[in-house]
Amino acid sequence: MSGGVEIVGGGLAGCEAAWQLAGAGYDVRLTEMRPARPTAVHTTDRLAELVCSNSLRADAPTNAVGLLKREMERAGSLILSCARAASVPAGGALAVDRERFAAGVTDAVVGHPRISVSRAERTEVPDGPAIVATGPLTSRPLHAALEALLGQGSLSFFDAIAPIIAADSIDHSRVFRASRYDKGGDDYLNLPLDRDAYERFVDELLHAQTVEFRDFETADLRYFEGCLPIEVMAERGRDTLRFGPMKPVGLVDPATGGRPWAVVQLRQDDLAAEHWNMVGFQTKLTHAEQKRVFRTLPGLAEARFVRLGMIHRNTFINAPEHLDERLRLKVRPAVRLAGQITGVEGYVESAATGLIAGRLLAAELAGRASPPPPPPTTALGGLIRHLTARSGSGFQPANITWGLIVCPIELRRVRPKTERRRRQAEQALAAVDEWCRGLSHQ
Repeated sequence: MSGGVEIVGGGLAGCEAAWQLAGAGYDVRLTEMRPARPTAVHTTDRLAELVCSNSLRADAPTNAVGLLKREMERAGSLILSCARAASVPAGGALAVDRERFAAGVTDAVVGHPRISVSRAERTEVPDGPAIVATGPLTSRPLHAALEALLGQGSLSFFDAIAPIIAADSIDHSRVFRASRYDKGGDDYLNLPLDRDAYERFVDELLHAQTVEFRDFETADLRYFEGCLPIEVMAERGRDTLRFGPMKPVGLVDPATGGRPWAVVQLRQDDLAAEHWNMVGFQTKLTHAEQKRVFRTLPGLAEARFVRLGMIHRNTFINAPEHLDERLRLKVRPAVRLAGQITGVEGYVESAATGLIAGRLLAAELAGRASPPPPPPTTALGGLIRHLTARSGSGFQPANITWGLIVCPIELRRVRPKTERRRRQAEQALAAVDEWCRGLSHQ
């Protein structure tokens, strides 16, 4: 086959889309602006660099994001293949050594004979055939070009990332190893807090200095509810953290034989176990305040921070207004969008939209102009449903959930719920297999 395709953005979605198109026999030019134009949060020039958590979340197929992973693997996902190869212990979740993961994706993409990588900033929306997958940190010129094309301003929200701590700076005598309900054995480091320690920590958070927003940012200040800064959660009530990222449920402190009042979990961030991520501790505290406040936690008095938390602005479009069910821009159907800029949230979801966009475009270029999107009974189809079937009024980014996936009528009364989810997963995987066969049918 022949015919070139342009993909703008070398994140998870862009790399996945490039891989799918190249695998279908098309020449792909992947344009990534880094390192020619850096961002506020990336630190390397690698493709698919993870800048927030190193976790791709739950891995069991009875969980919605776990099912999404299985569906993507059935469709030959590059991102999931590289994630498995770079995985680190994380209980029932799939987490990766972020450096090995990015290196694996970069090597695969750069090494593919049908993919050429250009390191330059794209400031205009391509004419097509193309996929724009520039993510939440789309550059200002391209963002402005999208605004001009769509006829209205893109939406935006603020996101935050959590600190990472050096293992040799943790007081291991103050922590215990365990996963909630023993799922995954002892994959997490747990810092137990009694009630007094928890209350003191909340007090410190509530009085700590945060990063000031610039005037132009405060006009549309909104946070993504699935990734709230920890101090914002504390402002919503003194027990919010204890029922959120610091929940002690499913954990027993071996020193006391009981459940702590609250707990801080640290998740392994690299294969060497030298770096540990503070789970759920995304923050907009100033760097100085992060060091001061987080060092009041048990076991972290001498913590050395490999990376401090920060806040950054994400952008996405109002997908129900501007995308069709094949992820094409309604005003320019030769151009598709993929990744977080569409209004999905999460690493896996972003890569999934890249996979869908790449496969649909490949089928279209082959003359099969109307391949169906994944059926809504699948997790892949649930993402399309979120982006195109709901009202555009108040549209917000979302992770995949069972609420986005249509349950077949014959399964709706199946109990218990775990059995229903298991059967849903079986049917979803069969449907994805059929969808993939339909796209590749000559």
